[in-house]
Amino acid sequence: MTKVHPNASPADPIRSESKSSCGGGGKEGEAVVFTVWRKSLLFNGNGFTVFDAKGNLVFRVENYSSGSGNEIVLMDAAGKPLLTIRRKKLSLGDRWLIYNGEESTNPQFAIKKQTSFWLSKAMARVTPCTPGAKACLTYDIEGTYSERCCTIYDNDRQKMAEIKRKESAQGIPLGLDVFRLIVELEFDSSLAMAVVILLEQMFGSRGSLLRG
Repeated sequence: MTKVHPNASPADPIRSESKSSCGGGGKEGEAVVFTVWRKSLLFNGNGFTVFDAKGNLVFRVENYSSGSGNEIVLMDAAGKPLLTIRRKKLSLGDRWLIYNGEESTNPQFAIKKQTSFWLSKAMARVTPCTPGAKACLTYDIEGTYSERCCTIYDNDRQKMAEIKRKESAQGIPLGLDVFRLIVELEFDSSLAMAVVILLEQMFGSRGSLLRG
């Protein structure tokens, strides 16, 4: 497993390891590559631990919440809340809201599981909630999370981020609990990780990150 150095330093920009998108489309360019581990740092915990290319701890998700059973907190390496994800109440379908820090008002984004593949091949869609936000901030997620092969596209079909299987130094594919998150420089890495968290909620095989 990647060496852990628990600090909150941002990942250095490096050239993407991906030659092409597993979802198709997009273009190769500068990107930040993270290793995502489907495991909490807490003993017997449930969550995610995310490292940069140097092995530094970048993001943490751990199995605790305010007790509502509908909240997930994305933290930096030091445990500072970056984003809070809450299930939208009284909504049709699987819909979640993303807030800055631990705020409970003024959500920044909504993510909804797509149920009709006749209208779109996207598995989920991210839309802005802030007043006056541009339509170009809408993102579609396509692919298959169960295979760790997903791509986030903007409205112009430019690749913003990818989820891909990770291989060992010997070229042997690792299990589904360890994978790569490749984020283009113009896309927010914390938002990309929030998408990963919600794809796990919507399509993961290990059950919910939430208690109760």
